[in-house]
Amino acid sequence: MKSFTKSQMLFKGALLCVFSFLLTGAVAAQESRVAFVSAERVLREAAPAKAATLKIEQEFSKRDKDLQEMAARLKTMSDKLDKDAAVLSDSDRTKRQRELADLDKDFQRKQREFREDLNQRRNEELAIVLERVTKVIKQIAEQEKYDMVFQEAAYFSPRVDITDKVLKALSK
Repeated sequence: MKSFTKSQMLFKGALLCVFSFLLTGAVAAQESRVAFVSAERVLREAAPAKAATLKIEQEFSKRDKDLQEMAARLKTMSDKLDKDAAVLSDSDRTKRQRELADLDKDFQRKQREFREDLNQRRNEELAIVLERVTKVIKQIAEQEKYDMVFQEAAYFSPRVDITDKVLKALSK
């Protein structure tokens, strides 16, 4: 019969504890209920998200149209200057270049302000939608007794995907 040293016995005891812990964790994980929600799909297909997108488009459509018209004016002026440059006097050419530069500077400023305002409004509306989505997910999780709901995963089985339930609840 082989005898074990005290350190070998401690090592085997520790190994047995670790194995028991892992086994207990595996059993607990099997009893847990998990679900998955595609956040990207919800933000693309949910009625509140679509309504927010439409609201923002309507709110910013006039400014967008004005910027497009200003860009067309800039292009027309630039093309005309290029075409006429050979026959213009130095002072007229300089004057038109200055006007073009001023208009371009104004256009760049307005375009930057437009993007900043648009992003701010989009973030405000997105925050409202996300708050509602989170409430709906929490309600579904509580009703159906899910222990955890993931919104990002490298892989998920279609049987744990509750995205359709979330979309349906959001359309009410």
